[in-house]
Amino acid sequence: MSAEPLPLGWPQGVARVLLDSVDSTNAHAARLAPARPTWIMAAEQTGGRGRRGRPWSSPRGNFYATLALQPVEPAEQVALRSFAAALALRDACVAVTGFATGFQLKWPNDVLLNGGKLAGILLESSGVGQGISQLSIGIGVNLIAAPTPDQVETGAVTPVSLLAETGLRISPESFLTSLAVAYDRWESEFVNNGFAPLRAEWLAHAARLGEVITARTGTRSESGVFETIDAAGALVLKTPHARRAIPAAEIFF
Repeated sequence: MSAEPLPLGWPQGVARVLLDSVDSTNAHAARLAPARPTWIMAAEQTGGRGRRGRPWSSPRGNFYATLALQPVEPAEQVALRSFAAALALRDACVAVTGFATGFQLKWPNDVLLNGGKLAGILLESSGVGQGISQLSIGIGVNLIAAPTPDQVETGAVTPVSLLAETGLRISPESFLTSLAVAYDRWESEFVNNGFAPLRAEWLAHAARLGEVITARTGTRSESGVFETIDAAGALVLKTPHARRAIPAAEIFF
């Protein structure tokens, strides 16, 4: 575990833990349960996972980190921080590359680069009753390497790496600083002004907005025009039969 001084510009009141190897940064965050906001980053994950428990390829050189928070809002509001994380992730990508275009947001929790999947976000929480005492926002970014097509679900967006797409080799440590700064800005916006400004900014960078997409929930699939996201963060699809708000699904283009 690293006890290095915090880098210049690091958000005030936020801790940082650097690990060489860990099963997963989300699992470590749950064990650590820090009393203040803490970023936990590992050079390597031996048991990284994505949504629905899928394995997350974790070679050295890519980015694996979790922000551990102690939220005070109701659970449905806490979940909206996935949009703060997505916006911060996109801002960090723009900051480290200097490229303002090419980065888009795929509902509910992916960042795309030139149409390919660059990064993913996984929220996990714990608490008692309706409250959430611990929120872990796990983030993985393909900085130098991407999974091969046979490692992802059939029909899923093709993975890409930042290095292959831009020619830039960004270190995980420098990416973490940019991400922490960007997230701190969006967290403040969310706490002070609610979800509305995050929703507007997210929609400004949404992939396939206004186009036909497919939402898959379990064994059921439904296609329609991606109209917007609503005030609760749900995907709004205009189908041939109705206008539907979908709170959780896998999206296919």
